[in-house]
Amino acid sequence: MNAAYLNATADHGGSLITYIALLNSVGAEVGDARKAVTWTGAAAGLIRPTADLAFTMTSGEDVAEWRGYSALTGGTDYGGEALTPVTYSNDGTYTLQAASTAIDHDAA
Repeated sequence: MNAAYLNATADHGGSLITYIALLNSVGAEVGDARKAVTWTGAAAGLIRPTADLAFTMTSGEDVAEWRGYSALTGGTDYGGEALTPVTYSNDGTYTLQAASTAIDHDAA
């Protein structure tokens, strides 16, 4: 498909994913709560969050992936991506960097 189609598909996909959660190595949500997310306008079928998302973490939690959801609680789970695993030995903050987080609708 051409760039216009890929960008339209990416922008629509971004409108569905309004929250991002962090999940641990067994698939449970971790951190203080899902964070509201807005997405950049698509370029070549790729969208990114418009800002970094900071999550408050508790000692003993681990982070293994992010996932996109349609609601603050419940809602549709649209999937996500694996992250470099991190385990917290103390309370802290995990920042999901917008610059390194993306959804790519380009099949190439």
